Amino acid sequence: MAPARRNAKVRDSPDMLSQRNDVVDTDDNDRPARAARLVAAAKRTTPEGTFAVGVGLVVSGITTYGFQILAFRGLSKPDYGALNALWVFVFVLAPGVFLPLEQEVGRAVSARRARNVGGGPVIRRAGAIGAVFAGIVTFGALVVAASTGIVSGVFAGHVGLVVCLVLSLFTFGVTYLARGAFAGTGRFDAYGMSMGAEGVLRLLPCIPLAFVASSNPVWFGLCLAIPPLFATAIALRGQNQLMLPGPEAPYAELSTNLGFLLGGSLLAQVLGYAPFLGAQVLAKPSERTQIADFIVGLFLSRIPIVLFQAVQAALLPGLTTMVSAGRDDEFRAAVRRLALIVLGIAILGVVGGATLGPEAGRILFGKKFQLGHVDVALLTAGSGLFILALTMSQALISLSGHARAMCAWCIGIVAFVFTTAFVSHDLFLRVEIGAIAGAGASAAAMALLFRARARQGIAAGSLASLIEQIEYEPLAT
Repeated sequence: MAPARRNAKVRDSPDMLSQRNDVVDTDDNDRPARAARLVAAAKRTTPEGTFAVGVGLVVSGITTYGFQILAFRGLSKPDYGALNALWVFVFVLAPGVFLPLEQEVGRAVSARRARNVGGGPVIRRAGAIGAVFAGIVTFGALVVAASTGIVSGVFAGHVGLVVCLVLSLFTFGVTYLARGAFAGTGRFDAYGMSMGAEGVLRLLPCIPLAFVASSNPVWFGLCLAIPPLFATAIALRGQNQLMLPGPEAPYAELSTNLGFLLGGSLLAQVLGYAPFLGAQVLAKPSERTQIADFIVGLFLSRIPIVLFQAVQAALLPGLTTMVSAGRDDEFRAAVRRLALIVLGIAILGVVGGATLGPEAGRILFGKKFQLGHVDVALLTAGSGLFILALTMSQALISLSGHARAMCAWCIGIVAFVFTTAFVSHDLFLRVEIGAIAGAGASAAAMALLFRARARQGIAAGSLASLIEQIEYEPLAT
């Protein structure tokens, strides 16, 4: 029975009144309460932590674009290019090295939690491994900076950006370790807070820098390097008993798939930023100013990634329902649905980039942004195929195909290098086509390897593993 209209002169029974109040409430004063009930109802149909992590992703995405807009408007094009060289190195190395550690910490702590065993020793062991990783990468970065022309060529002579890179390796290492602990102990509010706070703390100092017209990219670099540490401190506030005592954690408890995860993660990040890395390597001195516009185009092309993350969140309730019903046989259908959605978003992104990309760039980043429709469209096509490759890698990893996923990323890197070397002499066109070829090759390899792996049988729990990959392993920044 439909609820009675508000002004209908019908006497409702107490049960009907109670039911009506639970379902709909048209009084303006009760709208906040009704919204709260709807959110609570939605949360009951989604996996634990979806809302908290989703909000953190949205805030992080918006503030990333805010940071880039203020930096592009305030810095000269060479200095903006130098700042984003730092950005790319940070977001290739930090997620590439520390995201696998976060994944393994979350898995190991969660497994201990299920057995009512404290995960503190696992977190401490992971912290020691992470410190070693950070030390090795830092040593390598310093050697490269001292022995090559990277400071003068890529960083436009700003030695301070090397300092920012070293700081970032340690601050992001702490952040990823904390997020692994949050995920493993089911503290997803803190996980989402860490992501959102990092983005906000990165953006806020840029506002006074823009106000005083700061032209030194090192200040913006510090806004990238330092906030993860403070964001982690904010997220840790009130998180008691995070490191409960337990039996010592052997290295094997963290290294089940750590090597393959580490290799795959690094290769994926390299392929994701391959257009920028290729342009930096191949650019002549006279072309370096143009790279700033290319970077803006690359960020515009990544808008579909943000949209896809929202779509993934919307799909999670249906996937979770399948898990609850024990319908692991529908795993292939779920992966097929995700792949089709990716292709749809990629096509829309390419059309949007070809028609509105440069205009959107000038609105957001200012009139000094100069990049053509074709460039934005090709970059968006590469980003769309990269999303498809990431989606298929999530599906493959959920079937314990870690080594296969790493091989597929290798194939993509080789395809990018080969295509870029021979396709054209135009700087932007060759890396744009190379990105399409590389991401397309990885996506095709992932799909073929997934199909072969799925033929061997889909174990119970594979769909739940896919949901975990989607929910707590966000796509590239």
